[in-house]
Amino acid sequence: MKVILLSDVKKVGKKGEIVEVSDGYGRNFLLNKKLAVLATKKSMEILDEQNLQHDLEEKQKEADAQALKQKLTKITLEFHVKTGEGGRVFGSVSTKQIVEQLQRVHAIKIEKRKFIDTDAITSLGYTDVKVDLYKNKVIGVIRVHVNG
Repeated sequence: MKVILLSDVKKVGKKGEIVEVSDGYGRNFLLNKKLAVLATKKSMEILDEQNLQHDLEEKQKEADAQALKQKLTKITLEFHVKTGEGGRVFGSVSTKQIVEQLQRVHAIKIEKRKFIDTDAITSLGYTDVKVDLYKNKVIGVIRVHVNG
């Protein structure tokens, strides 16, 4: 029996795949629990349409990420930290602070777990911080200036 999986099923396949399963397993488990539908001509057309929609959404997300990358290249975030003798820095600038300032000043929302360089900035001067904007395909750079 050929079925189209509606969700991931362990040891069978991933969502959207067309798989061949035994009649009893397909009828009594997959179809009964609404984990799959029969692979008919109509359901195949619906699956193709869904795959096309998914591809279009992914291309749009990638284009949005490219636009955000261009926007980030023009931004420099300013942070002020306390310094001691000889330019020693007390404290640091964390990714959380960078995210908050991006949101507050520039109205750009980026999750802090998207940052590639997760180390806190502990030195004065300019630092480039990399951000994964789209599935490791689009990497943005935020310029951070730390002064004393």
